[in-house]
Amino acid sequence: MLFSRGLAALILAVTFFSPLHAEFLYKDDVVKNPNFKDQIESIGKELKAKTGVTLYLVMVRDLENNESISDYEKRISAESNDSVVIMTFVELQKEVDILARPASLYKDFNKAQILSPNATFVGAMVSSVMFARSWNDAKELLSNSGGTVLPILAERAKGDEIISKYSVAMYNGYADVAEQIAASHGQTLSSSAGSGSQIFIDIIRLIFYGTILYALGIYFWRRFFKKREQK
Repeated sequence: MLFSRGLAALILAVTFFSPLHAEFLYKDDVVKNPNFKDQIESIGKELKAKTGVTLYLVMVRDLENNESISDYEKRISAESNDSVVIMTFVELQKEVDILARPASLYKDFNKAQILSPNATFVGAMVSSVMFARSWNDAKELLSNSGGTVLPILAERAKGDEIISKYSVAMYNGYADVAEQIAASHGQTLSSSAGSGSQIFIDIIRLIFYGTILYALGIYFWRRFFKKREQK
């Protein structure tokens, strides 16, 4: 089952097409869900009104002519004279990025945290044990946790669940960026789901990664004792 701060809003049944023009959902070739669009538009509109920052969400199947995701975002940012933050998801490459213009906007949100592959500190610990090649690698992995996009994209799904997973992951990340930008301006967003459900999500993820850590402990324990028996 997929968990997110925006899951409750996204699973509402939608049986009509919304005619509202999508301003903040800049492009969507992936989800194509009116309810998803309305949720993004609501957050983006409130954020712009309270902070003056335009937060775009871009979701494309793939990029053409071997264009990088950062170059694609730069082309979009060049179209606006506003303070703009662009969150982009490329489905076939499973790649997510966030670009801010002017660059001073990066201080308004924690890009490394939002795009961390680890949802919790426990997950970061597991990653450091499994993948760190040096102490510096381990410190970097441990310092970046609390990811709100990639951990959801990494969850297994099939059929229609795949699009639902994309919806949850990108809504989760978009809301996280918006809330952080708003907070940096001394504002709160009523249109976003807030931190209450995020606490519940963190508990679920803590249990999940705790299970992984337990499994790793059992694996190494059995391997150690098997070597002792062989000796």
